[in-house]
Amino acid sequence: MNQSTYFNLNSMRDVDIHSVDPDKLMDIRDTKVDIDKPLPDRVLDYLLQIHNPYCFLCGNILVKIEYSKTETTIEDCMEGFFRSLC
Repeated sequence: MNQSTYFNLNSMRDVDIHSVDPDKLMDIRDTKVDIDKPLPDRVLDYLLQIHNPYCFLCGNILVKIEYSKTETTIEDCMEGFFRSLC
């Protein structure tokens, strides 16, 4: 099986979190990536372990990741949030 067949990222991204069976998801805490490997190998290793990088478990918490098409970083968002508290 080649990698492009195995990883259909668009379908992984579009998973409906309300229809997912948590028993079939991987727990991100169980992933182990060798940081000494080159980046492409680390990414592939992570994907092979987590199965769906957009929808997984963290303990008993079901996690669904979505990314915005923006240049604003999470650091920018966090700074704005904390400034709004002052």
